[in-house]
Order: sequence, then C-alpha cells, then structure tokens
Amino acid sequence: MKRIIPTIVLLLVISACGNAQRNNFKEEAFKMTLKAENNTDIAFQDILNKSKGKVTVIEFWASWCSDCVKAMPDLKRMQAAHPNVNFVFISFDKSLEKWIAGIERHELKGTQYWSPEGMKGAFGQALDIDWIPRYIILDKNGKIITYRAIEKDFEAMNNTLTKLKS
Repeated sequence: MKRIIPTIVLLLVISACGNAQRNNFKEEAFKMTLKAENNTDIAFQDILNKSKGKVTVIEFWASWCSDCVKAMPDLKRMQAAHPNVNFVFISFDKSLEKWIAGIERHELKGTQYWSPEGMKGAFGQALDIDWIPRYIILDKNGKIITYRAIEKDFEAMNNTLTKLKS
C-alpha cells in the first residue's frame, strides 16, 4: 500500500504535465512550411506574423475528422460572437483536393492553410497536436493565451476572447 499511493501520485503528475498549457511554440515549428490556398508554401512564422495586432484563434482540423465536423456549429457561433477576431485554419487533410472541398463544404471563413504530412508529421509533432479539433488562442501581440483547447472548451474559449477584447 505504501508503494501504491506514491505511484498513483506520480502518474497523476505526469498526466497533468502532458496536458499542460504551453506559453510558447517550439523553435522548430517556426520554420516549417504549410500550403496556402493558392498552393504556395508559407512558413508558420509568417502565418503568425500576419496575425500580429489581432486576437487570433488557430484551429487544427481535417474534413475526415467527425469531432471537427460536429464542432463546426459551435465554431461558427464563436466567430459570430467575436467578429474582430482573426480565425486561422490549419488542415491535416490527406490531400489538397479534400482540403479545398472541406473548406467549401463547411463554408469556413478565415485564413486557410494545409499541412500535407498530416497531424502525425513533423509540424503536428512540433506543436504537440495529439487531437483534433484543437485550438490555440493568441493575443494581439502574438502571445499564447490558450495552447490546448478542444471541441469541449468553447465556453472557456468564448470567455477568453471576451476578456481579450477589453
């Protein structure tokens, strides 16, 4: 019994650290490139630079992801409630065609990018993407406010965006 309790505590601490919020991006993520809608390459750093001066929500998603599709109505309500927030979508779709079709089918409003190697590729790993949909919220200065939000966190995300308005 004396060994079981410390082991349980250690496992809880390890688990909590795995889900902890980060306050910065890993250095290797900045140089990684994604595809823009016009099929040109763009570095993640350049995407972040374009967002400076605006509160930004980055959503990681894919058209094949049922949780992503189920979250779309909540996402659209959040966009409507926060019209001055910049929304950036990064897709992990399996092909350029499926990505473009997904944007059209779901009528996504915001800036669109695609990571061709999927969420298990180097870019997804650099950002610790272990689940989609996944959301990151940045303040106007590009500082990470929320690093790990999922489809169940819309109330908390809305509260964060409201606070960032003031």
